[in-house]
Amino acid sequence: MAQGFLLRVRATPGASRASVGGKWAGPNGDTRLVVRVTAAPEKGKANKAAAEAIAKAFGLPKSAVSITAGETDRLKTFALDGDPGPLAARLAALLEE
Repeated sequence: MAQGFLLRVRATPGASRASVGGKWAGPNGDTRLVVRVTAAPEKGKANKAAAEAIAKAFGLPKSAVSITAGETDRLKTFALDGDPGPLAARLAALLEE
């Protein structure tokens, strides 16, 4: 990853509709972006759908988003390739939705 940053999310698979936005506050003060996908959590389908939703929300190609931690957990970390400044600004806007 030449530049970019790590994005910490709380994923909800099997949602009635897909969305990226909002803030999830964990019990230890952990703040994450909320990502809801309609895909079921089987055979990596929900992870792929979450990566695609994140790419669309951040205006990135699908290839610029990859999961780095939490493949089988709701709390996931994705690596985003791109200019960190605009990505951080977009994240701030998404957290407020």
